[in-house]
This record gives sequence, C-alpha cells and structure tokens, in this order.
Amino acid sequence: MDLLNTLVDKGLRRETPTRAEALAVLATSDDDLLDVVAAAGKVRRHWFGRRVKLNYLVNLKSGLCPEDCSYCSQRLGSRADILKYTWLKPDEASRAAAAGLAGGAKRVCLVASGRGPTDRDVDRVSDTIKAIKEQHEDVEVCACLGLLSDGQAERLREAGADAYNHNLNTSESTYGDITTTHTYADRVDTVRKAHAAGLSACSGLIAGMGESDEDLVDVVFALRELDPDSVPVNFLIPFEGTPLAKEWHLTPQRCLRILAMTRFVCPDVEVRIAGGREVHLRSMQPLALHLANSIFLGDYLTSEGQAGKADLEMIADAGFEVEGAGEVTLPEHRAGGGCGSHEGAGACGPAAAGSCGSAPEEPRTDLVAVRRRGAGTDLAPNA
Repeated sequence: MDLLNTLVDKGLRRETPTRAEALAVLATSDDDLLDVVAAAGKVRRHWFGRRVKLNYLVNLKSGLCPEDCSYCSQRLGSRADILKYTWLKPDEASRAAAAGLAGGAKRVCLVASGRGPTDRDVDRVSDTIKAIKEQHEDVEVCACLGLLSDGQAERLREAGADAYNHNLNTSESTYGDITTTHTYADRVDTVRKAHAAGLSACSGLIAGMGESDEDLVDVVFALRELDPDSVPVNFLIPFEGTPLAKEWHLTPQRCLRILAMTRFVCPDVEVRIAGGREVHLRSMQPLALHLANSIFLGDYLTSEGQAGKADLEMIADAGFEVEGAGEVTLPEHRAGGGCGSHEGAGACGPAAAGSCGSAPEEPRTDLVAVRRRGAGTDLAPNA
C-alpha cells in the first residue's frame, strides 16, 4: 500500500503524518491489518530495536475521588466494587514497588486518586520517592497525582521524581462529555507544568469511550504540541457501576490499529500499552509488541492484569527482550536534551477507535477482574 510506504518513510525521518493519513490508518480493513502492523513495526524497531520497557503501578490511594470522570472506577458516585483505602505509608509503597522491580520493571508509577495533591500530599509522595530510591538507586519514578498547583512539580523533581503522568484522555471538543469537574485546559496546564519543572512528561489517552476517529486525531495533534516522552494508550475497561459500563466498542483488530497509528504519529516516543490490553487485545497481545515498546507489568490501579510471569514469557516468545535498567529508553536525539526538552523532536500522541472492526456480539465482561491483591491488601502483588 502506498499509504503504508509513505508512513514508514515519514516515521524513519520523524515526520508527522497528515490528518488524512492518520484517519486512513484507522480506516484500513482487517485484510490489511498484518500489513499495517508490519509497517508500523519497522518504525518501532528503527527507534527502539526489540526492547520492551516494563513499568509497574503502585496505587498509593484507592477510590473515593471527588472528580466525575466517566471512565473511572474510583470516580465520584462509582458503584464499582473496588478496593478503597487511604494513603499507603512510604515503607508500604516501597515494598509494593520492590515486587515490580524484582519482576523486571524499570519504572515505578506512583498513582493517587483525587483532583490533585495538597502540599501535604506532595510531602507524602516525596517521602515515598526517597524511600524507593534509597533501596533502588537506578529506578525511574513517575508520579501521577492529578492536577498540579504552582511549585508542586518542582518539589517532586527535587524529591527525586523523574517523570509525571497526566493524560489528556480525549479531544478538547468532547472532554466535557466525559468529565465536568475539571477542564481539558486544566490537564494541558499540568503537563506543561511538569515539562517546565524538568520532569519527563507522560501523557496519553483512553480509547473506546465512544469518541469518533476525528476526536482522536485531534488528541494526537494536541499531544504532539505538548511533546511528552511517553504516550500510554489505555483501552477503556468498562467497569460495572460506572457510566461507561456498556461501552464495548473495541476489538483486538481495532486496538492494533490504534497502536499502529500511535507509532506512526509518534515514531521516536515511548509508546506504552496501558490499561485494558488483556480485556481487548486478548490473544493478540504479542502482535502489539511490534507496535509499542513499553507495557505495564502485573496489575493496574483497580483491576487485575495478566500474571507477571506470563508477561515475561510473552515478551520472550515474541522474540523481544526486556529493557535493562542501564539502557536508555529514548533515542539519543530525544534523551540527550534532558527530561522534557526535545527541540525539533517528532511527536507523540495516541490514535483511535472508530468505524473499522465490529464490536463483539457479547461483551466479555468476564475479563474485567477487580484487583484484590497487592497495594492496600495483605496479599502478595502480581509482578
């Protein structure tokens, strides 16, 4: 296909596809799917070889969030039967992180529900970061605490944080349909605060919430302007008890197109398969490794993931290798400028769900497993 040859050439040169090309990827047929994966895989291997970066989530505070994000099981008014607990102590969080690091994770993502941290919360997380770094000097630590106030990103950086995650999730034009307690502009502002503080910015999206392809292309270009180092692509987990519980629009084929689109638009950026891969990619997860160079190991915030051992076996069986702690994730032209400083770099951003690929006749609600182990419990974590 001329389209795929053009996209590969642009990806190898770090040029951005046009909006028409981005939409065309999403419109490819199932007959062309393997060609799409192979083309995007060439771009992925050019910039990242066959390395897979492992990341591990630690949910520092679960549930009882005052925000009304429709996709979230921790939202205001959620009836999802999830774990609920207040802040983990630094030593508890450090032990939880150690399990993921022992399983091969290179980055620990510290997440807390809520609109944004108070100054006291920043102190708590700073103590946790220091506790983790004392035990694991080389680990990358990413914080995800919601909307940041002035000066908080700098304090996290001083405490040893390497990165900050805050996803745009969906397009500006549809954001108000998903969340009403804060704005799209608030999210953009927080990503910019992280950049300005010298933190490596991490920002992505959630696909499968009923948005259009055009909406998701808008998010791609918005993320391109923000230029994060890593772009997590989440696939909606339709939790019972949330407003989006009936939104089962994704198929494994659509998820692969989403990841391929992400790679074409963000050729030299860490593209991470995030929440929902087990639910929606299912047995086609190994193919996704040809598109993304990063995954989460083990469980997510409130749902269980694939067994950590199975993740490692999948990576090896697919012919990939786990990225070591001493290896630099990003290509030299991005990593050389320091965290959050990538003049002239290629883009970032997610891709889309849309018209191609019909939804399963019966939603696989049995695949949504609420997390009952790890942080906040007495049971061993999955790593």
